[in-house]
Amino acid sequence: MSFGVGIIGGGIFAREEHLPAVQASKDLTLKAVYSRSLKSAKTLSSDTSNVDLYSEDSGPGKGYKDLLERSDIHAVIIALPILNQPEYIRAALSAGKHVLSEKPIAENVKDAAELIKWYHSNIDTKKVTWAVAENFRYLNSFDHAQQQVQKLGRVLGFRVRLYGNVQAGSKYYETEWRKTPTHQGGFLLDGGVHFTAGIRLLLGSNDKITRLSAFTNQLQKHLPPVDSVDATMKTATGSTGTFQVSFGTTLTGSEWTVGCERGSVSVSGSTITTNIDGKEEKTEVKDERSGVPPEVRKWGEALAAGKTNERQNPEEALADLELLELMLRSGENNGTPIDTRYQL
Repeated sequence: MSFGVGIIGGGIFAREEHLPAVQASKDLTLKAVYSRSLKSAKTLSSDTSNVDLYSEDSGPGKGYKDLLERSDIHAVIIALPILNQPEYIRAALSAGKHVLSEKPIAENVKDAAELIKWYHSNIDTKKVTWAVAENFRYLNSFDHAQQQVQKLGRVLGFRVRLYGNVQAGSKYYETEWRKTPTHQGGFLLDGGVHFTAGIRLLLGSNDKITRLSAFTNQLQKHLPPVDSVDATMKTATGSTGTFQVSFGTTLTGSEWTVGCERGSVSVSGSTITTNIDGKEEKTEVKDERSGVPPEVRKWGEALAAGKTNERQNPEEALADLELLELMLRSGENNGTPIDTRYQL
């Protein structure tokens, strides 16, 4: 059985990532596209046929509710501005549609936890499923690095360094909800949850993060409310590490490193560097684009099998979001340490 899918949202990511991923999946068939404006919806449908368009300005019978009433649409991918996501997720699940919603799961931990509680209390999760997308969990480079970390014994420490300089006029910056954010953290929230997901994947559940302290800053006027964070973290086993991310600096670098008893593993792009007993080895691991194609493919396979993909559980996305939010709260309070609650 091929599952009929509607893509909800006509933004850059839906157009460049979700659309081709759905088209490439043997278990999914694109049936419809919804966006707030017909103009936006048309940007996704230009290379497709037999795809119906829905929008709030298309007149009677062509709104989001109408799309959800279609019996040939079994699932939706929701990729909307962060603050809008929860109401669309609730509506789709209530209509009996499977959902794959983009990260972050919600704008804040409180809303995310309440949404998860509502899902388990009001939806028959054996029949209707909610998955949350996080493409870093589907990068081959991170899977390979995680396997290497598991071979090297107890985690001694870790570091994350990711630096960028988002320019006014760049394609993602010019998205209005990113340019003038009404969600906490601005680019740090939108992009940073990828990076918390990445380090959580490398550390594994035995070394879940239990406590952190952070300083935040806004280095660029056009990147409110903050664009940089420097954090220290402690795990359940007592190891410590650092998390340094900026979207507004001239510093450069991209690195996830985990040091273990018998050596270290680093991820930088598609290059995995292992250092064991003083011997360094570099391995190139090719990712499948941004990780979205396998992410959507695995979602389709799970639907066809009548189950969920564990890496897409909403609780995983909540754990990603919690780390970022606690960094923001700690930064607002001059680096006050805060304990985590939702780590898995």
